[in-house]
Amino acid sequence: MKSGTPLDRNALASHPLPPVVDGDKETKGRILVVAGSRDVPGAALLAATSAMRAGAGKLRIATVESVAPRLGIAMPEAMVIGLPEDGDGGFAASAVKTIAQEAGSADAIVAGPGMSNGEVCGQIARALLATDAALALDAALLHSLEPPTPHERPGLPVLLPHAGELASLLDCDEKEIEQDPIACGIRAAELHRSVVLVKGVTSHVVTPEGEAWTYEGGAPGLGVSGSGDVLAGIVGGLLARGAEPLNALLWSVWLHGEAGGQLARKVGPIGFLAREIANEIPALLPR
Repeated sequence: MKSGTPLDRNALASHPLPPVVDGDKETKGRILVVAGSRDVPGAALLAATSAMRAGAGKLRIATVESVAPRLGIAMPEAMVIGLPEDGDGGFAASAVKTIAQEAGSADAIVAGPGMSNGEVCGQIARALLATDAALALDAALLHSLEPPTPHERPGLPVLLPHAGELASLLDCDEKEIEQDPIACGIRAAELHRSVVLVKGVTSHVVTPEGEAWTYEGGAPGLGVSGSGDVLAGIVGGLLARGAEPLNALLWSVWLHGEAGGQLARKVGPIGFLAREIANEIPALLPR
């Protein structure tokens, strides 16, 4: 089984984030979060909060109409767009056109957290991949992704699969992922022309060229509902600030893990909530 370069501060030194700049919200990047469903409304809130904690400047959230009013109150920093939903509480097909229009004015997009699986996910993924925005795809959208990802995009999309989602991307058995996660991640990166995070207790960042980094830090408490939504939001926030996709992903994995480590020291190794992870991010960001 192939091993990756340790993902630590030494590795991050070669993959810097954009400098912190003064200016209004436009100078810090416009992010669109496409997330949530009637059954999992909080995923959009977790991803959006984390994007802002990572330094994004202007936030828009596209979610299903039954969730939008409550989300707007919970996240007063955002403009929330409520879109038609189907009988299962996910995005209806008629929502795709509006999502594509909103995507056209975003610098970065995070899509997938809390969304219901279904045919519409494939339509949303295709619409977002057709834009020029920096893009991070997670959860339900990964089950609907069809290769090849268009090569003409200005930057590689970031994919954030756990083992089951990676198996779906590769149309293989999940046991194969467990046996060699890095090799499988590289196959997915090549197939979908993307930067890929293979999530797990030990996480791996891989590129289509076969580069690989491994992160073994964090805390047991990071294995909790909503933690992946937070990670997706951090990626989106860094992309909105102008970070290159690989750099954004490397830093996001490290920030997410180190935030867990901070909480473990304050609260204990387990028992903290996903919503608390984002609050640790600003202090960990490079000045």
